[in-house]
Formats: sequence, structure tokens, C-alpha cells
Amino acid sequence: MTGAPLPAFGSLAPMLASTALTVPAGAGWLYEPKWDGFRAIVFRAGGAARLQSRDAKQLDRYFPELVQVLARCLPDGCVLDGEIVVASGDGLNFDALQQRIHPAVSRIERLARETPASFVAFDLIGLDGMDISGLPQDERRMLLQALLLDAPPPIHLTPMTTSHAEAIKWLGSFEGAGLDGVVAKAADGPYRPGERAMIKIKHVRTADCVVAGFRWHKRGQDAIASLLLGLYDDARVLHHVGSTSAFSMTERRALVQELAPLRPPTLEGHPWARWAEAGSDAKRRMPGAQSRWSGGKDLSWQALRPERVCEVRYDHLQARRFRHAAIFLRWRFDKPPLACRFDQLEVVAPYELARVFRGDC
Repeated sequence: MTGAPLPAFGSLAPMLASTALTVPAGAGWLYEPKWDGFRAIVFRAGGAARLQSRDAKQLDRYFPELVQVLARCLPDGCVLDGEIVVASGDGLNFDALQQRIHPAVSRIERLARETPASFVAFDLIGLDGMDISGLPQDERRMLLQALLLDAPPPIHLTPMTTSHAEAIKWLGSFEGAGLDGVVAKAADGPYRPGERAMIKIKHVRTADCVVAGFRWHKRGQDAIASLLLGLYDDARVLHHVGSTSAFSMTERRALVQELAPLRPPTLEGHPWARWAEAGSDAKRRMPGAQSRWSGGKDLSWQALRPERVCEVRYDHLQARRFRHAAIFLRWRFDKPPLACRFDQLEVVAPYELARVFRGDC
């Protein structure tokens, strides 16, 4: 919609990425580093700046030092897409970034001084009060470079290259700085809000999953053995895809208290409640295969309201389930549960395999 008025704050969904195992080669690709932070869209209008999260929530109160710089250094009528990050001496610090999401103003102000945030811009959606999302990616990149030519830290322009060899080099060397991998974008592509129009190549295969239940530890109900993971399909049905159990005993005991507020009194409304009356064939797919239900509670596993998201590492997906137990990496408080979908697991097939599928090898 190039030339149209800018969208209102809170109504713009960011363009997303699907996952590939290798960096795509060939003409027409732009490559950028993949930053490990909070995705954010910056709206600059009326002399002020506002930060919108990927799920349309306001982030301004959590990063006041960043909002001030963005308001001072960006022109009115622009909209930028990018990543909020916290840099430390050892590289990006995602844990420090997560600590900024806190209800106490005093804590936020203290952390703003101790661990100030930066904004890394990688796309331009609006300029001079007009929507430019319909322009090709390479044109938007040139406009973004011009816009940020004199922008001071903590505002940064992400590096970009058209060289496949350079992208491969980045994939290895930038990991030491805490970056996540490489993103490939079609040079002639428009900005497509809410669509998986980019390709991300990460150092490990990961997924963001909904935590919808857990199993008690064999030693008793003072510790949690594993978290039960789910992913949504296109119809917004939450499917059980596996579990993660990579916790120390101290963490297992702490999880009991941490997850207690999410335990429902009954299964009413829970996405996996239908397994209570399911037949034996369906029960093999439920989280607690040999469980018995009583009074809305299961003797083998405990349901949780599907409100928490975690990132896990997995090695193989088989029949839409993790082949082995996934490895817990971290909580993702910045991700809404409905964003945890199967389509994030899509991969781009290597060229040789694509030729076999077409039968022209």
C-alpha cells in the first residue's frame, strides 16, 4: 500500500520468518544478521516515539531511555522495524533484556541506567507520513540507510550484504557475539505484515512452544519432571508435540511455585480437555498416556492454562511431534502463545533435494 497513510499504532503486525537449514543462494537475496532481542516496531509521530511489540503491545514504559533517543533523533512520520537488544562486554545479553519487563518503575529506571537498551533497525515501513511497505526490500533498505545516516548510538543500522559467501561467514563468526544466525530477504519483496516472508537460518534448530501442562517428578509433588509442549495449527487447535525435561533438581522444585498460578481448578476450557473422554487410540496421543481422570484432575499430569511460552531446542520432528525430548532454552515472555505455530518449523529444502522432487535429477 505504498503512498497510503501510515497504519495506526498497535495495528501493524511485523513481517515474520520461516526456518531453513542452510543459507539460500542465488541472485536476488539480501542477507542480514539475526539479532537476539525483542522484536519492535517504532512509530515516530507528533514529536514522540512509541514502541510496539510483535503482538501489538506497548513497550515504551520498559525502555524509557530508548524512547527518548528515538524521539530526538528520528524524523516525524517514519515507522521502523527492528530489534531491541541489550549489549554487554560479552555480546548480546538476552537475560538482561528480559529483566526489563517488570511492573516496578523504580526497577526499570535502575536497569535503564545499568543495562541500557539499543535499537537495531532492519526495515523501513513508513516515511514522511506515508506507508512505503509496497516498495521492494532493496529500495526500502536504501531509504533506511539514508534515514539513519547520522543516527547516534543506541540507534544502529543492521549490516546487510548481497554476498552468499559473506552470509556464510557471518553465520559462524557472529555467533560469538551472541547473535542468532542469518536472515535472508528477497530483494524485490514488499513488506508483508504478519506473513512468513523472510528466511531465518539459526545455529541450532529451535521452536517456541506453549507450555500447557507438566508431569510430577517420580519423587513426589514437590518437583516437576517435565513440561508438556504444544503448537497451534492453522485452525488454532493446540497439539501436544512433546516435552522438555532439562532441569536441575533445584529448578524442578522452583517450577512448582512458579507455575502454580497457572494451574486451573478443572479442565473446563483447557485445549486438551477432550482427552478425558477419548478412547484408547486417542489416549496414546495425550500427554499422560496411562493417566486416569478424577474430578477434573489427572493423576499422571497436571494441566496448565496455555499462557506461557518457552523456547526449546530439538533434533527431529516426526509426525508433527518432537522425536526426542526437547531441551529447554529459556522462557519467552515476549511471545504470545498463539504465535507458537507449526509454520515456524517450515524449512527450505536444499537445491539437490528439490531437483529430486521435480524428477529432473
